Amino acid sequence: MDGELRGLGTALRALARDGIAVVRVLERHGFGTVESGQLLAGTASGTVAGVLYRGALDDTAVPLVAAAVAAPQTREAHVAEHAALEAGLACAGGATLLGHPLPPAAADALGAALERGTPAALAATLDGLAALVLTGPELADVTGSLGSADLDAEAADTARARLRRCATVTERTERFLLDLWVPVPSVLIVGAGAIGAALAAQAALLGWTARTVADVDETVAAVTAFSDADVLVLLDHGPEFDAALIAGLRGRGFIGALGSRHTQAARRERLVAAGVTEDEFARLYGPVGLDLGARTAAETAVSIVAQVIAVRGGRAGVALAASTRRIGG
Repeated sequence: MDGELRGLGTALRALARDGIAVVRVLERHGFGTVESGQLLAGTASGTVAGVLYRGALDDTAVPLVAAAVAAPQTREAHVAEHAALEAGLACAGGATLLGHPLPPAAADALGAALERGTPAALAATLDGLAALVLTGPELADVTGSLGSADLDAEAADTARARLRRCATVTERTERFLLDLWVPVPSVLIVGAGAIGAALAAQAALLGWTARTVADVDETVAAVTAFSDADVLVLLDHGPEFDAALIAGLRGRGFIGALGSRHTQAARRERLVAAGVTEDEFARLYGPVGLDLGARTAAETAVSIVAQVIAVRGGRAGVALAASTRRIGG
């Protein structure tokens, strides 16, 4: 799903200058379990990006997105049992679709966030006449307005509260429709061994994706393409992997490396000699993981993912009893 969102983000930015609209699900019944945060975007000329309910609503949604560039409107969509099953949905259903324009600045901000893999939220009044985009790790960057300061604040507070759950959501309140996209971390494990296996298992438990590689060129290519949601955990101490660290420290994502303090000091010397600046080096989490007193491979994996969670949440990873911030996000 994250790959699809990044593609949608790229399309939003490309289409923004031409004037676009988006179609979102205002209400639904049936269809079984469906993913939140689904969005269809398009232009008046018929160019579209994204998808709603595996394309089952295209007969209604595609014409709606083209028409909504000029003015917001709603339409009813109904999908029979056979068509729903052919599309991969669990059962028949119906939906009220809201199509509304998305101003260029808002479309560009939303597209950039989805493309980068950072949290993003889109709120719109239920009539589609106004839209607000929130982006960034804590949704602090604001583009657009719902028409009043109090409504903007209510939408922002709701989005940020949902962000603490670390899950993509679609929610309708009495005053606005909210879509929130939270990227799922993808962990690149470089090197084999018990810690790598435990880390992959821990990532799976959290609903993250993980893959293990051992080749330097493959690692560099993967890290170069990182979004902010991606995670590198370098288990291999070989100097040849410095190239991957350099690419990561000059790019995006969480960059972590295992190793003793002696290993980290030697690594630092090599990276600085290779031209890595102090600001770039400050992005390296090494030795990676929180100080939990981990002794086993499984415990080390817990300490690593705990640090990733803390960094994503803007926290220091201290004991809850020692923190004055909100518990649970």
